[in-house]
Amino acid sequence: MKILHLNRADINEGAARGVYWLNRALLAAGVESTMLVQKKLSHDFSVLGPETIFQKAINTLYSELDGIPLFFYKNRKSSLFSPAWITSPIQGRIKQINPDIINLHWICKGLLKPESLAKLNKPIVWTLRDMWGFTGGCHYSENCLKYREECGACPQLGSKRKNDLSKQLWLRKQKAWQELNLIIVTLSNWLADCAKQSSLFQNKRIEVIHNGIDELKFKPIPKSVARDILNLPQNKKIILFGAIDATKDERKGFQYLVSAVQKLSHCGLKENTELLIFGSSKPKESPNLGIKANYMGRLYDDPAIAITYVSADVTVIPSLQEAFGKTALESLACGTPVVSFDSTGLKDIVEHEKNGYRAKLYSSDDLARGIAWVLQNEHRWQILSQRARAKVVNEFTIKAQAAKYLDIYQEILEKS
Repeated sequence: MKILHLNRADINEGAARGVYWLNRALLAAGVESTMLVQKKLSHDFSVLGPETIFQKAINTLYSELDGIPLFFYKNRKSSLFSPAWITSPIQGRIKQINPDIINLHWICKGLLKPESLAKLNKPIVWTLRDMWGFTGGCHYSENCLKYREECGACPQLGSKRKNDLSKQLWLRKQKAWQELNLIIVTLSNWLADCAKQSSLFQNKRIEVIHNGIDELKFKPIPKSVARDILNLPQNKKIILFGAIDATKDERKGFQYLVSAVQKLSHCGLKENTELLIFGSSKPKESPNLGIKANYMGRLYDDPAIAITYVSADVTVIPSLQEAFGKTALESLACGTPVVSFDSTGLKDIVEHEKNGYRAKLYSSDDLARGIAWVLQNEHRWQILSQRARAKVVNEFTIKAQAAKYLDIYQEILEKS
C-alpha cells in the first residue's frame, strides 16, 4: 500500500501539522506514506517539496497568481477566498511517485484546480479541512447557505452579480466532479452535515474522522515549570487565546474575547488574572482589555506550543466557525480546560461542564460566565483538567486516527 498525501504545506501553515502527524502515524504503522507539498518547511525525509530555488520561486508565483481574479472585486471581505483557476506543475511528481491512493487535504493557493482531480487517475480520498470543497470559493461560508443550491452574488466577494466568480467556480466544480469517484472525509460531524447538504457533495460518500494528536508530546507537566520557562507569574490565573493572525481574523472571534475579558475585569478578576495570546504579535494599537495581555507571536514547534497550553488555566476559543478545533484538542491534551462557543466542529471536542464550557453563540456575556466558571473553583478545575486529558487519550490519539484511514484505504484497494 502506497499512500500520497497532497497538501499545500507540511508543518507550519493552517491545517498542515494535522496532515504531517497523520503521515508520520501511517509510517509508524508500517504503511509506505509520503507527503507532497507546495511549501516544505521541515527536514522530514517523508515530506517531498520544491528543492531548488527555481522550484520554490515557481510555487510561490503560482500561489500569488491564483489570487488575481479577486482584484476585480474591490468590495470583497478580507476572509480567505480561493479562485483555483491555475494549478502548479505538481502532477509530474505525482506520476513519479505512482501511489496506490491519493489523499487530498488543503489544495488551494495554486496547488490544484478542480479540473486537475480527474487527471490524477488514482483512487482519491479527500480530507476536507474547511468548507472550500463544496462552496464557490470561500473557506467558511459564515451565514451564507448558497452552497446548498448554487453560488453566485457572493457576500464575501461583495458581489451582487449572479454570474460572479463564485458561480463560475461552483459550475467548474460541478462539471469536474460530477462523475468523479472519491470518498470525502470530514474532521467533524458539523462539517459532514454541511457537506451532505451541499449541492456538490450530497451524493458522495462522506465519512467523519477526527484529527488525532500525539498525546505523548501534548501532555500535562507541572504548571509552575511551564510558567518559569515562559516567565509568567505563578500567583495569577492565566487565560489563553491562540490562532494564526489571532487578533485579525474575525472568524476566530477575538472581538468576543475582548468583550468577555473586559466584563471579567469588572468582576474582581482584574488584579489576579492575565491574558496570554499566541499566534499574533502585539498590535500597534492594542485594545483596552482591562487586564494585562502578554503577546507571544507565532509559535513554530510542538514543545513550545505544549508548554504554552500547560501554563494556562483556561483556553478560550471563541471561533464562530471551525471545521474541527485543533487548538481545543491540544489544550485538552495538556490538561487545560476549554471555553468555546456552542457551535460547529468544537462541539465534538468540548463537553459542556465536563472538560470545559460551551457558551451561547455570539454571547460575550456567556463567554465571560464560562471563563469565570472554570477559574473560580480549584476543585472543579482539577476535575475538568483530568477529564480534558482523558477525552483526548480515549478518543483523539493519532494512532486511532491512522487506523480509521487505514480501514478506508484497504477497502479501496480490495475493490480495485
